[in-house]
Amino acid sequence: MSFAFTKDEILKLLSNVKTGKISPQKALANIQTAPIKNLGYANIDYHRGIRQGACETIFGQGKTKEQICGIVSDMSTRKLENIIITRIDLPVAAYLKKKKIKLTYFPQARIGVVNFKKAKNPKGLIVIVSGGTSDMPVCEEAAITAEILGNKVERVYDAGVAGIHRILSEAETLSKAKVIIAVAGMEGALASVTAGLVSCPVIAVPTSVGYGASFGGLAALISMLNSCADGVSVVNIDNGFGAGVIASRINK
Repeated sequence: MSFAFTKDEILKLLSNVKTGKISPQKALANIQTAPIKNLGYANIDYHRGIRQGACETIFGQGKTKEQICGIVSDMSTRKLENIIITRIDLPVAAYLKKKKIKLTYFPQARIGVVNFKKAKNPKGLIVIVSGGTSDMPVCEEAAITAEILGNKVERVYDAGVAGIHRILSEAETLSKAKVIIAVAGMEGALASVTAGLVSCPVIAVPTSVGYGASFGGLAALISMLNSCADGVSVVNIDNGFGAGVIASRINK
């Protein structure tokens, strides 16, 4: 059986070599089997965990259900946990479960997690703030991603600037955060307002929520890029996953 490794697992392996529990040759053989697996339609990066602390994430949109199944099946043979699949819908999740894939599906976030293992001691605090209820799917993509990566997450939903008292009433929660993810469509003002209330970094996520002149999130994106508050960084439109990953790295 070949394995893929996280940083902690590599350190454990090296420690076992040091104590004589495993030979250097066997350790080397295990590591050498891990780097890349070519499935013909995908090259799986099995050293991603060593470099970044978590295994490769699968972007499900545009892939067939059979391709996704093939990728996660191969990853599962290498004892990997918390394999994230983003942007998959219920029929794909149902297909994977039918194929005996150990999938936990989060429908609002459209995220599937294979071999899900909940973090025992989540670290720090990431607070996710949404402008409106319509932004929640993107918020949940960020939240679930951050939680899977081992972070403590709190949600503050429907706190947009149309009723400024809503975000102001959450000042105590915001002040405890190591990093905040502000998710909003329309004119995207939530990021600037939030950043003006706190000292921690704010990751702004524009969403495609809004009327015609929002241009599918472009208006919010430009507004967030032009934030007058300090400490705001911006990810792409509807990119909750990217925000969750960045927040996790800042938090840790």
